[in-house]
Amino acid sequence: MVEDDPCDVELVRHALRTGGFDVDCDVVQSPAEFVASIRRENYELVLADYRLPAWNGMETVEILRQEGLDIPVVMVSGSLGELMAVECVKQGASDYVLKDHMGRLPGSVDRALREKNLREAHRQIQEELARSNEDLEQFAYVASHDLQEPLRMVAAYTQLLAERYQGKLDANADKYIHYAVDGALRMQTLVQDLLTFSRVGRNGKDRQPVDMNGVVQLALTNLQAVIRETNANVAYHGLPVVVADRTQMLQLFQNLIGNALKFRRSDAPRVSITAERNEREWTFSVTDNGIGIAPEHAETVFVIFKRLHTRAEYPGSGIGLAICKKIVEQHGGRIWVESQPEAGSTFKFTLPMLAAGREYDHVSEN
Repeated sequence: MVEDDPCDVELVRHALRTGGFDVDCDVVQSPAEFVASIRRENYELVLADYRLPAWNGMETVEILRQEGLDIPVVMVSGSLGELMAVECVKQGASDYVLKDHMGRLPGSVDRALREKNLREAHRQIQEELARSNEDLEQFAYVASHDLQEPLRMVAAYTQLLAERYQGKLDANADKYIHYAVDGALRMQTLVQDLLTFSRVGRNGKDRQPVDMNGVVQLALTNLQAVIRETNANVAYHGLPVVVADRTQMLQLFQNLIGNALKFRRSDAPRVSITAERNEREWTFSVTDNGIGIAPEHAETVFVIFKRLHTRAEYPGSGIGLAICKKIVEQHGGRIWVESQPEAGSTFKFTLPMLAAGREYDHVSEN
């Protein structure tokens, strides 16, 4: 309790006991005493008088924040205007109670403690979820890494079997050999993709200012063959500098642009990449004139190994957008798609506005 008047201390104790609380409290009057107390003991709650001779009771909120402690603070004051009371809550106080309305104190304290318990439960759930995700990620990495060698052996020997005995056995044998080779190669691809997906969480910590124009240009260089093959036009302009992992930004744009070129209609692909500055983040858009996506699949497309088309129609394992989602979320952003069938798609993602730079206009053609 931060209070300089012994009578008010007893008044608070009486109100809490009347409300059914078992009161055990320390009383301090100065910032130094307050800091020493919270470093020495574990407190459930702080009751602070707003007006003290040498300091302001609201300073307890900032001190607790600096000490990294989540202890609710209820302001108790003889007089506190409505605007000041609202300001106290905005700055982090759990509630405020006037000394001539002490009947409200037990309810305020109970509510503050329940909110603290909810925050603590939420933190524990988040920590357990983070540990679970880390364990799952580690398992996926180890499993996919360790599976590569036996799968390579299976694929190699089934291919060797096909080369040596194709046409020398009956038709059914040839068909079975084909199924074995195809299944082994597909499993090998899936395991490699799973390893790639798991590496996204393990990497991506080398963050520095990155010019997104240069990243997109490099992605287009890597995709130059398919751009020429499809006679595609890819334009980008106004892209900023952001603090991110450059390698992951390259993978992000390469996946999104590659999808725009893959899921095309009969006419030449047109892709536009833009960035819009909002209050606290950049919103990037990758827009194409492709086959589009039905609205009911707007969430499904980001699920790992989830495909909307057969392999005969479009090759791939269905991991590209899942990797994009993981990269964006790892950088503190979000990703979504706006689309209609046969009307093109716009994939949008956000990144925190940690840095900004000059903007450029570029057009890349076949």
